[in-house]
Amino acid sequence: MFCEKAIELIRELHRMNDGQLPAFNEDGLRQVLQEMEALYEQNQSDVNEAKSEGRAELIPSIKLRHCCLLRNQRCLTAYLYDRLLRIRALRWEYGSVLPANVRFHMCAEELQWFTQYKKSLASFMRSLGGGEGLDITQDMKPPKSLYIEVRCLKDHGEFEIDDGTVILLKKNSQHFLPRWKCEQLIRQGVLEHVMS
Repeated sequence: MFCEKAIELIRELHRMNDGQLPAFNEDGLRQVLQEMEALYEQNQSDVNEAKSEGRAELIPSIKLRHCCLLRNQRCLTAYLYDRLLRIRALRWEYGSVLPANVRFHMCAEELQWFTQYKKSLASFMRSLGGGEGLDITQDMKPPKSLYIEVRCLKDHGEFEIDDGTVILLKKNSQHFLPRWKCEQLIRQGVLEHVMS
């Protein structure tokens, strides 16, 4: 049946929760492209036959295959665009360094797109704030206080804050730090916000 493989690609994305990125389905993409190529070639031969021999009975099948081509094209575009939206959201969630398990699910072109997006975002943030730059990825929610208590979930090593103080982040240690300095580490799973 036509378009089944393309629909399966969309269903695969739909099954995943928001914020999750399924593995890039290169085989499924290749099968859809091969189906599209076969449909196009069949249409070309039928169009030539219909023109040269005046066979009007071929027109409905030509139209059907053309609609299948368009549907496959829309499904592939939706699949790729949805993946890009998810990858863009991952940049805001994890920061400029993606975890290895997320990078594993991306193809080379997606990794390249992520790198370009990361550079564009960094360039934009440097242009804000009158030469100093402004990190717009911080404070995704308005803060209630400037300092928060955090617990270290895993050994991270030394961490320097703006006043030059170096803090050693060891597993299970608790610290009172500026929110904006540790928000990225919270998103990466290094720290957790301790609610009193």
